[in-house]
Amino acid sequence: MSDDTKLNELRARIDEIDSSLLELISERARIATEVARVKSEQQDDNGFYRPEREAQVLRKILDRNPGPLSDEEMARLFREIMSACLALEQILDIAYLGPEGTFTQAAALKHFGHSVKSTAMDSIDQVFREVESGACQYGVVPVENSIEGVVNHTLDMLVNSSLMICGEVELRIHHHLLSNEDSIDQITRVYSHQQSFAQCRAWLDVHLLKAERIPVNSNAEAARLAAGEENTAAIAGETAAETYKLSVLMKNIENETNNTTRFLVLGQHKTLPSDNDKTSLLFTTPNKPGALQEMLACFSDNGVSLTRIESRPSRKGMWEYVFFVDIEGHAEEASVALALDKLNGRASTVKLLGSYPRAVL
Repeated sequence: MSDDTKLNELRARIDEIDSSLLELISERARIATEVARVKSEQQDDNGFYRPEREAQVLRKILDRNPGPLSDEEMARLFREIMSACLALEQILDIAYLGPEGTFTQAAALKHFGHSVKSTAMDSIDQVFREVESGACQYGVVPVENSIEGVVNHTLDMLVNSSLMICGEVELRIHHHLLSNEDSIDQITRVYSHQQSFAQCRAWLDVHLLKAERIPVNSNAEAARLAAGEENTAAIAGETAAETYKLSVLMKNIENETNNTTRFLVLGQHKTLPSDNDKTSLLFTTPNKPGALQEMLACFSDNGVSLTRIESRPSRKGMWEYVFFVDIEGHAEEASVALALDKLNGRASTVKLLGSYPRAVL
């Protein structure tokens, strides 16, 4: 058999598979519209988007993934299919910390797919307000970075907000050198956020030591400026490159390859258990020796594992603090419910911020 004959047979097989995929995806979309009809008749107050259901679907897909596509690539493909099907039921409006092209927008699109409307907000406060008012169904805000640490403004907003955490997104932060020019030899000026300059200093010192470094408010703003100027580059991510139609001169120029930011998905509804969940809460302690140890014993005594604890000034009294805690499990699980009940009896105040599926890739 000649190579051309073999190639034609393989292409014919791909055409058959594509036809089957088209039919199956269309059938999935038709069922999604039927799901929407049933939900409408039931008058389900939780809306069409169910974070726990999407997490369960993705985990099943990844458990069955035979390759050669990676789990990350397979999750991305199925997220987009689910996003498109959900849009037949309801097009979600997602508020995020802007401007357009930021890593927060990338996190929102990673979590919800591209069949949503994403609305840029000027501040974390505005993201909270848009979702609280119902103008947007969900919001996405950064909460911690593996290098820079916690985002205090997000924690402070959670203290008084009525919103619930209904999901999390972990996004690997890759910084790219973006420009309209063809070569780094043409670059005399670089725009970026100050933190990104710090995270890319080693590469810049070797390859663009003589280029002027101009800090701006965001990497998205850096990309916007670079798009309109000659001999100029920006340090930003892929979303900014797509938004402002810039070429990637050099990929992954960051000092630390494991730089990751965690984002929270905020909504107005509680999330049901997905069988692999986290719970976030805050509490304050009585002003007495050993108070914090007594609070934390509520979790250890019931076999509940803490994954994170942060403290912030309460702003209600001198040297009084609010403790933010992430634990494994859903608030409806027996061991977690027992721990929370015991904590409510010991702490000065307790606020459940939400139980939600653990990030899937």
